[in-house]
Amino acid sequence: MALTTHDVDRFEATRPRLEAIAYRLLGSAGEAEDAVQETFLRWQAADVDRVEVPEAWLTKVLTNLCLNQLTSARARRESYVGQWLPEPLLAGDPMLGPADTVEQRESVSYAVLTLLERLTPNERAVYVLKEAFDYPHREIAEILDISEAASQQIFHRAKKHVAAGKTRTEIDEAAARRIVEEFLAAATSGKTEPLVALLTSDAIAVGDGGGKVPARARAFEGALAVAKFMRGLFKPAPQKRSLVGGSPEIHISTANGGPAVLAVVEGRVVGVICLEIGTEGIVAFRSQVNPDKLERATEVWAATDHGEPLFHAF
Repeated sequence: MALTTHDVDRFEATRPRLEAIAYRLLGSAGEAEDAVQETFLRWQAADVDRVEVPEAWLTKVLTNLCLNQLTSARARRESYVGQWLPEPLLAGDPMLGPADTVEQRESVSYAVLTLLERLTPNERAVYVLKEAFDYPHREIAEILDISEAASQQIFHRAKKHVAAGKTRTEIDEAAARRIVEEFLAAATSGKTEPLVALLTSDAIAVGDGGGKVPARARAFEGALAVAKFMRGLFKPAPQKRSLVGGSPEIHISTANGGPAVLAVVEGRVVGVICLEIGTEGIVAFRSQVNPDKLERATEVWAATDHGEPLFHAF
C-alpha cells in the first residue's frame, strides 16, 4: 500500500528514537541506519491504518530485525581481523539519543557498548530498552514475545554482567579534559614514567583496524605495557605519515559522551581514541582506526566547529 504523507510523518517522528535504539543494539551506525530503513519498508508494506500505536509497532519490528542481525554478527565477528570495537559517535550526533540520566549516558558510552558485546542478543535488547529508554517490562515482553517475568530476569542478569566490567564513576567534562591534556603531554614527552603515573595498574589499550590499518590483535595490559605503547604511538615516523596520508591534527573531543582524542588529516577523521577514566586514573584506551567505522565521524566533524588542533602528530 502507498503511504500517505501523514503515514510517512508518523514514521519520521519515531526515526530518531529508532536509530538510537538500533545503534545501541548493533554498535554500528551504518547497520543501525540499514535496520531503520528496513523497518520503514515493513511499515510501508503494512496495513498501517490498523496499527494503534505506531511507536510500539515500529520498535517491535526494529528490535527483532536487530536481534536477527546480532545473531549473524556473532559469526562474522569470529572471523573479524583483530579486535572488534563499536563505531564511535562524536558529540552532536543525533544517533546518540537521550542523555538526560546517568543510565542513558552510560548506555551509549564506548566502554559499555564494548561490554554489551558479551551479552546474548536478548540480554542486550532488554538491557537497552529498559536502561536507555525506560521501557516497562510489560512492553519489553510484548516486543520480544517473552513473559514479563522473563524480561525482569534477563534485565537483572544483563545489568549484573555489565556492572561487573564497568568503571563506576562519572567525571565532569572539565576534569576529563585536564586528564586528557595531561595524557597527551606525557605521551609526547618521550618518557614512560609520566604516562605510567596517569594509568591504573590494570589499564588496557585495544585497537580496531579491521585488517585495513595495522592494529595489535591482542590488548596491551598493565600500566607499563600501555604506557610504552602510547609513547610509541605518538613518536614521529615517516611510515605513520604515509599510512594516514599526512601529519594528523590532534584534537581533544567527545565520543559517545566520554573524553576522546581525534586524529584528523585534511578534514578526515583517521583515528578516535576513547578514554575510560576512573577515580584512580585512566582505565582504558579503545582506539578505532578502521576507516569503515570513521565515515560518520568525519561527516559530523565536518559539520561542527572544532577549533584549532593541539598539535600535529608524527
